[in-house]
Amino acid sequence: MNQHPLVAAPDASEFPPYAAQYVSLLAGTEDILGALEHQPEELNKLFSGLTDEQAGYRPSPQKWSIKEILGHINDAERIFSYRALRIARNDKTALAGFEQDDYVRAGHFDKRQFSDLLDEFITARKATLSLMRSFPSDAWVRRGVANGAGVSVRALAYVVGGHVAHHLKILGDKYVGPARQLQSQAAD
Repeated sequence: MNQHPLVAAPDASEFPPYAAQYVSLLAGTEDILGALEHQPEELNKLFSGLTDEQAGYRPSPQKWSIKEILGHINDAERIFSYRALRIARNDKTALAGFEQDDYVRAGHFDKRQFSDLLDEFITARKATLSLMRSFPSDAWVRRGVANGAGVSVRALAYVVGGHVAHHLKILGDKYVGPARQLQSQAAD
């Protein structure tokens, strides 16, 4: 038996167009909080055995490194969850957007240990889940304004998970394989 409510997927009127790419990745999910619970396992599986050096891999100089992507995921987790908190608590204040490239530059994620960034994700996700499990049923459909667009609390839950799913796919497709080859090339 679930210890949290099932939260229906939002309809397109509940989130801005940019968020559709994230929401669509989890639109078939009937248990968004359950999906959020399992993402740390997916992340750990993808990164299993990846060294700190390998996590510095970037496919080209202008692209973020694996560490920077994970730092960005951590920042976005907190920002989207904060937005959900404010709107769930019926705060009518319009919430500002954020410039992800500025956050990554100021985050200095490449100077941090990869294991610390992974631990930070797990901690942030636990906090997100704790917060979202506390929402009463009427809070899930509340709407507010974030980054100049209307959004519901339940849409933000799907954005949190969809944002991570989006980056896990990119990391799996374009980053982790080549990063793992760094060690095997060095050993040759």
